[in-house]
Parts: sequence; C-alpha cells; structure tokens
Amino acid sequence: MKNKVVGIRFKEAGKKYYFDPLDYEVSVGDFVVVETVRGIELGRIIEGIKTIDEEELIASLKPIIRLATESDLENERKNNELIPNVMKSCAKYVKVHDLDMKLLSAEYTLDRNKLIIYFTAEGRIDFRELVKDLANEFRVRIELRQVGARDGAKFMGGIGPCGYLLCCNTFLGEFETVSIKMAKNQNLSLNPANISGLCGKLLCCIRYEDETYHEFRQNMPKMHSKVKTPDGICKVIASNIIDQSVKVICPEDTIRYFKVDELLEIFDYDKNGNNNGT
Repeated sequence: MKNKVVGIRFKEAGKKYYFDPLDYEVSVGDFVVVETVRGIELGRIIEGIKTIDEEELIASLKPIIRLATESDLENERKNNELIPNVMKSCAKYVKVHDLDMKLLSAEYTLDRNKLIIYFTAEGRIDFRELVKDLANEFRVRIELRQVGARDGAKFMGGIGPCGYLLCCNTFLGEFETVSIKMAKNQNLSLNPANISGLCGKLLCCIRYEDETYHEFRQNMPKMHSKVKTPDGICKVIASNIIDQSVKVICPEDTIRYFKVDELLEIFDYDKNGNNNGT
C-alpha cells in the first residue's frame, strides 16, 4: 500500500518524520503544525510530497493539522525565550535534590501544555521530587527525558578534532552504527583518544569512508603475504589502502614500494578485504 507523505523536522539537525499532508499545498521550508507523541508541535518541511510503501513507516501516519500561522510562529518564539529561565530553575532544583545529572536543554510544546527537559546521567535517576517542584513552578506537565551520550553532544554542540562543528549538531539527523571493526579496516590508531568524539563514543565520521576503504581493500594483498614483483618474490610488510600501494621486503633484504597494479602475482589474496595482521 502506498502512502502520500511529507518529511518534517522539529530541530535543525533532528530526525525526519513522515506526516500525511492531506490536501494542503506545502513546499520545502514551510512551517506546519502537527501532533506528535509529545503534543502539538511546530515543524518544518524538509522533504516535499511523495509516496512511500507502508513498510517504510515506523509508526502510524498522522496528518498535518494546519499550515503554521503568524500566531503559531510568534508562540514558538515566545516559548523559546522562556527556556533560559526554565534551565536556570531546573538547575537550582537539581542542586537542591543533589541529583547526579547533566541538564542539556528544554522545550515547550507549541500550545505550552508540556515542558520537556533533556538530560544525561550515568545511571537511573529518581527525579520524582524534581518533577513536583518544576510542575509547581511552571504549572504545566513536566517530562524529563534521559538521553545517551551521542544525543548529549548533539544538544550541546562543540568543535570536533577536525576543527569543524560537530556533525551531529549540524547535519546528522540520525546516528548510524559505528564499530571498532571500521576503525581497524581503515588502519586507524585504536587509541580511544584518537578515535573518540566529544561524546566519548567512536567518531561518527569513521563510518563515512568505511565503504570506500572496504572496496579499496578488495584488491590489496594481505599483510605478510608473498607477492611476485619485477624484483622477484617479496613479502608485504606494509600497505597504503588509499594509495593502493604496498611496501615489500625483497631478496637480500632490500625494501621496495609497488603499486598494486604493478604486482605480477599475489599468492595470498584477501578476497574478503579483511585486515589480517595489520
């Protein structure tokens, strides 16, 4: 079954969610009002009307309530202006109750019926008293939401080791799995300080080039394998995957460098592109 949808985001680098556009004429960049599990929210269209299969939906498809009005945009602006005071009050109560949690951000739903506060913590936090204090002060429903380390970095932002703003805070809508195997595949140093981001997890950018490295590795001889070169039978002692070259030790302990396409024969060929011995 096909469904007509539009893609909507609620934050600059947030996840994309699908909604039913009904008969509204909408374009990329338009603001719309929708109902989510959190309540009534203001979202921005990032993907125009299209049709997708039922299997691509991860939840029941909800309709757009209306195109955002000037009043909606003004309410959103006023809600955002209240957040610094919310964070200040929340920090005060966290200190009063001696809670081991790090506050990240807060947001009101568009109709200001709910206040959602995001935080990180090492373990489970008993914040029942905190919720009571906040509800008494702000007179709205309070939801405290604990998020992971990656989401924490997404909220806070910062500068990555590359010198650029964090990917998660600028354009990454969703986090994909990054594994230590990917780091090994790229011959990266496995020192945690070198391959970890500000969140303490593996750098998201390790995934960006993994497919390219995997493809390039298919043609490479394994480490310590024997290869036939113009200088005779040699042993591979190092390789440069991107440059597609190898360093070999030849008869009489001479060191030579060859491009992979210059090798006459590879006797121990790695068909799966595994990082054997490197």
